Amino acid sequence: MIPGAHPPPAWGMEQRIVDRIPEPEVMDGGDEAKAYEQADFAEVNEAFVDRIVELGGHLSRARVVDLGAGPADIAVRLLRRRPNWHVTAVDAAAAMFALARQRLAGEPLGNRIDLVLADAKSLPFADRAFDLVVSNSIIHHLNEPESVWLEVKRIARPGAIVLLRDLSRPESSRQALRIVETYSGDESDLLKKLFYDSLLAAYTPDEVRRQLVTANLTTLQVQSSSDRHWDVYGQV
Repeated sequence: MIPGAHPPPAWGMEQRIVDRIPEPEVMDGGDEAKAYEQADFAEVNEAFVDRIVELGGHLSRARVVDLGAGPADIAVRLLRRRPNWHVTAVDAAAAMFALARQRLAGEPLGNRIDLVLADAKSLPFADRAFDLVVSNSIIHHLNEPESVWLEVKRIARPGAIVLLRDLSRPESSRQALRIVETYSGDESDLLKKLFYDSLLAAYTPDEVRRQLVTANLTTLQVQSSSDRHWDVYGQV
């Protein structure tokens, strides 16, 4: 059992997950932010950066926006690979950015990262401002994700590269628990709870495809990228 996790109706039994169970949109609790920052996301974040570079690494210079950037780990990893790029890291949680500022204070490339406290559903940027729009795990937090997809379309310049990766809702409670124990077995109980709740709050690839149709972003592709993730990628 994951202490404090949102249980399915029959805890510990096989329970099909038909509808998503929403979670808070902003992870602004100090304990939650600290648990997230201390967790070992190195492999997952590096794999996400690999995919960004695969899609956009041919650009010698680029303006990148990272939505839901958290403690800015992905932004730092990306600039180590592409030091001529500039990253705008966006998050709605002040607690996350407090950790990000600590992280950037010791980074030689920290001056190439702007931290912007903002809601991804209503961004303070001009139209067509960015060459790459990326995000790792923001959509599952949102009850109206179409607003973010519309903002992605608005701030991306014509031909901009888009990559959003997020959790994919499992078919059953047992599968969700298996995923948590497989990938977070050594993490804190709080992080396991957050991971489990996030899986139940996630959208399926088919649901995401419908969101993209609503936002008129049908040039983007949706693809399962692991046993627990989907990717939306392509050019606007």
